[in-house]
Amino acid sequence: MEPMTLDLWQHYQTPLFLLTQALSSDFSFAVITAQNPASELLTPSQNRLLDRQLLRDIETLGCPYRAMVGAAPDLSHMEKSWAVMIDRMQALQLGRKFNQYAIYMVEKGVLSLVPCTLQNHDEVRLGKFTDHVRMVYELPDLSH
Repeated sequence: MEPMTLDLWQHYQTPLFLLTQALSSDFSFAVITAQNPASELLTPSQNRLLDRQLLRDIETLGCPYRAMVGAAPDLSHMEKSWAVMIDRMQALQLGRKFNQYAIYMVEKGVLSLVPCTLQNHDEVRLGKFTDHVRMVYELPDLSH
């Protein structure tokens, strides 16, 4: 396994999710982004375009969803993301379509990091989803 990939995998295990409304732990959902595919940092306009494409795909599924931001604990890196109430198979399909290394699944309130396009990585349980959440008045503007 490449050191860079191993380092990224470690970073993925300490997510912070910025939400404007609490999400019920009664429902299972996926956390998916289309931004920075394969961890290649894109421009804000490229990321917005991918985000709009992902939102169209989510709306086509006809399931409940909510906007959120996935971030590093120190907010040094943030990506527009979506909490989507779909099953694991659909979530992995979306993650692969947008060339994401991993997605997050929340099942019975427990957060897991699930590899998508990365090979030789195992799913990692990260504990209670609520331990990784910060409530905010509004989501940060990621357009610059």
